[in-house]
Amino acid sequence: MSIETAKIQDKEVILVGTAHVSHTSVDEVKEAIALYAPDIVAVELCQGRYDVLTNPTKWQEMDIVKVVREKKASLLFVNLLMSSFQRRLGAKLGIRPGEEMRAAIEIAQAGGIPLALIDRSIQVTLQRAWQKLTLIERFRLLFSSLISIFAAEDLSEEDVEQLKQQDMLSAALDEVAKKTPVIKQVVLDERDVYMAKKISDLEGKKVLAVVGMGHMPGIMAHLGKDADLAALEYIPHKKKSLWGWLFPAIIVLFIALGFFMGGTHQGYAMAKWWIICNAAFGALGAIIALSHPITILVAAVVSPLTTLHPALASGWFAGLSEAYLKKPKVKDFENIATDIMSVRGFWHNSITRILMVVVLTNLGSTAGALLAIPILTKIMVAG
Repeated sequence: MSIETAKIQDKEVILVGTAHVSHTSVDEVKEAIALYAPDIVAVELCQGRYDVLTNPTKWQEMDIVKVVREKKASLLFVNLLMSSFQRRLGAKLGIRPGEEMRAAIEIAQAGGIPLALIDRSIQVTLQRAWQKLTLIERFRLLFSSLISIFAAEDLSEEDVEQLKQQDMLSAALDEVAKKTPVIKQVVLDERDVYMAKKISDLEGKKVLAVVGMGHMPGIMAHLGKDADLAALEYIPHKKKSLWGWLFPAIIVLFIALGFFMGGTHQGYAMAKWWIICNAAFGALGAIIALSHPITILVAAVVSPLTTLHPALASGWFAGLSEAYLKKPKVKDFENIATDIMSVRGFWHNSITRILMVVVLTNLGSTAGALLAIPILTKIMVAG
């Protein structure tokens, strides 16, 4: 049993480190609560994760159109991919992810012990990380998350034992964190500080906190120290980058120069290839997502235009189109936990397919814009 204790003035804190995919951890949590008889039980959950853990039908309250409109589709998609990784790994080990947290909740409720949720909102964590990532890092995150769908199929016993020592959210982002320090900072370090402060502020003479084993050192190091929770919950607005407007300005200027220096024929050729590259790859992304033919057409039409405006995205329009044309049914919400367990399920479920339409159309449109640049340059030079 991995247990650490600390004193904060007249309060005793007991940290119980768990592996989120271990039967042993469930038993250890039960034993620890019985042994220490705490005044309050704290768990490494936010309200959103608690609701999903205790109410599997919570998905039915989601408004997918609102998610797309608020440009949160990519964040939700990454979240679902990580959930897929956790569920597949849990299935491989014969245990539901978060079972030790569920055990702590049930024991606390049965014994009339106050329960505290000490983790930061998963949405805040993902949005803070997303805001700090560059475009390339976002692509890397999406790619690594996609790979995680398949990862649970080929885990060796050694891999499984290593994953048992990590927080599941951290494990799902581990490969990205190695190459992107901001992921480690936001997903691990900030949450350690946040949870340590929440634990320190809890009332009660004896607090028992159930947390992932990977968070134990960080929480212990920050217990009793001051921290600004409001600052850690703040989602900064994305700073308007000069590059956001510079890139479309360069493209427009480039095509205009084609008309001015090379004549109408060259200018039209450059404009034509810009439209073809963007439209084709934007539509290709929608096709890969198995979207409705009208959605594919929408992706093709808007991609050449949205790539010239930093505040717009082709996937946003395509996702809204798909949401209206193929509205999710009740069974999609009911089956989402099961469907994300398989690659086929991601395409079968209307909710995840809409999210893929947004993500893949955006990726396709961006790829088309990048491909168009050397083609435009070649036309300019040849003219």
